[in-house]
Amino acid sequence: MPTLTGTYFRGKLKLDKPVKFSKPVKVTVSFEEENNDVLTFSDFSFLETQELLKDCKTSFSDEVIEERREAI
Repeated sequence: MPTLTGTYFRGKLKLDKPVKFSKPVKVTVSFEEENNDVLTFSDFSFLETQELLKDCKTSFSDEVIEERREAI
């Protein structure tokens, strides 16, 4: 089953690539929600993170290991 992508705008669906079938085929169309809250690399600050964690007395690795042990 091929997966096709395209754009729907003003009642019309335009596929990114042409496709040919010898007979009619059933399709399912899913509309992806636009996510305007996409994070980018510039949304993160190493210096800000260091400042937030300056009083932390343990390492992130140790916390992850401990959390996994508790889950067993």
